[in-house]
Amino acid sequence: MKLLASFAVLLLATSVAAQNSEVRPIARDDVAAGDWFIVPPSVQALAQSQRPERRTPAVRAAAQEQSEQLAAGSVCGDIALQGERLGSHSGPGACGVEDAVRLRSVSGVTLSTSSIMDCTTARALRTWVDGGLLPAVGNEGGGVDSLRVVAHYACRTRNNRAGARLSEHASGRAIDIAGIGLRNGQEITVLTGWDSIDDGQQLRRMWQSACGPFGTVLGPEANALHADHFHFDTARYRSGSYCR
Repeated sequence: MKLLASFAVLLLATSVAAQNSEVRPIARDDVAAGDWFIVPPSVQALAQSQRPERRTPAVRAAAQEQSEQLAAGSVCGDIALQGERLGSHSGPGACGVEDAVRLRSVSGVTLSTSSIMDCTTARALRTWVDGGLLPAVGNEGGGVDSLRVVAHYACRTRNNRAGARLSEHASGRAIDIAGIGLRNGQEITVLTGWDSIDDGQQLRRMWQSACGPFGTVLGPEANALHADHFHFDTARYRSGSYCR
């Protein structure tokens, strides 16, 4: 019985659909089958539609000049990395940097101190700025304006301890960052912001996003020596990045 009832319902639905299928647009004699019928826009619509203004020759010339300046100032084959190519930067003993650059800005973010490093470290810094720093800060304070660099290339041992191994700073593979300057003049600092309600979550996102692009990532929870800054370097370990 259930099967018969279901079949009856199906027949009824088919009949209703067949009746409704008779309702179709009225045929037009002036349009051949298969032809496109395009309604031309009204004169008023064209007059009122907004269009981008033409760039003046002066604006085009300024844009071209800016593009050329950026290209001339790029290092490591990346226009987002602005600075000066140094080549081999020698230092005492085992210190020194091969393929060194003096970096001024990364993706439009100015370094407070032009920093000497190799291209591998410069590219890692750009990866972090684009994928970690900028998204973490967003539009707060108008966005990121600068990075306060407290250390880059320096011929010294780890943590400046006598007899210790040379730091990655001694080969231009490290940079230390203590603060993030915003366009409104304010600064997010590692020292005061790490455990704060306002900036703590953002700083932890920045720290976490550096783990991968850099081989070593140290912050306030690593030890007391890093309570006020991030240490990033491009040392590589078989076990992967060391982040603490």
